[in-house]
Amino acid sequence: MTGSRTGLLEVLATTRAIRRYTDEPIPVDDLAAILWHASRAPSGSNRQPVRYLVLREGPAASEAKALLGQAFRQGWAAKRRADGYGADAPSTPADSPKARMAATMQHYVDHLEAVPVVVLVCMQRYREPSPYEGASVYPACQNLLLAARALGYGGALTMWHTMVEAQLRELLGVPDGVALSACITLGRPAGHHGPVRRRPLGDVVFDDRWGETAPWALDPPGAEHTAWKR
Repeated sequence: MTGSRTGLLEVLATTRAIRRYTDEPIPVDDLAAILWHASRAPSGSNRQPVRYLVLREGPAASEAKALLGQAFRQGWAAKRRADGYGADAPSTPADSPKARMAATMQHYVDHLEAVPVVVLVCMQRYREPSPYEGASVYPACQNLLLAARALGYGGALTMWHTMVEAQLRELLGVPDGVALSACITLGRPAGHHGPVRRRPLGDVVFDDRWGETAPWALDPPGAEHTAWKR
């Protein structure tokens, strides 16, 4: 493994969604390590239904990334209009968190085809589709992102692949009984990881009943809070 190792709690507190990547490829040893740790995640009845379709540099991968690039740009354009980002919200200061997010997202979708690795996280279904089946998939997605962070890489989970799911299935030979549950982009960060900003713990933890303050739910010293209220 070529990346440096980072303590678990630090990884949990500093794993940002990374959407800007260098051109550096991910060595296959590191990629194998990331996916091995992803595959350690729990699943219902230990059925282990998660499969990972990795898109790197092959001909099918290039075509799939082109499809995903189109879908991501369409998805972001719709979200930008609907949520009032950037030029669609001229009153938003250029240096605001929302404006910075818009710039990052635009760069992300404009360079999707150049992302070093795209992982389609799939689920081999063993029963009819269920709203609860994600419980056997998304722990693996988080393991994957945390393992990538620990080895010096970064990633982001999206669902915009669903806009071209039919084309991806045909191109990549994905069987009908397999769900395309998530799309994760991976690469070496062009920026860096760092402390994530979230709402104060006391705002999101209730004790005994909904809405009851938990006086023990305190942020650790130095915790940073988000200033962006949606």
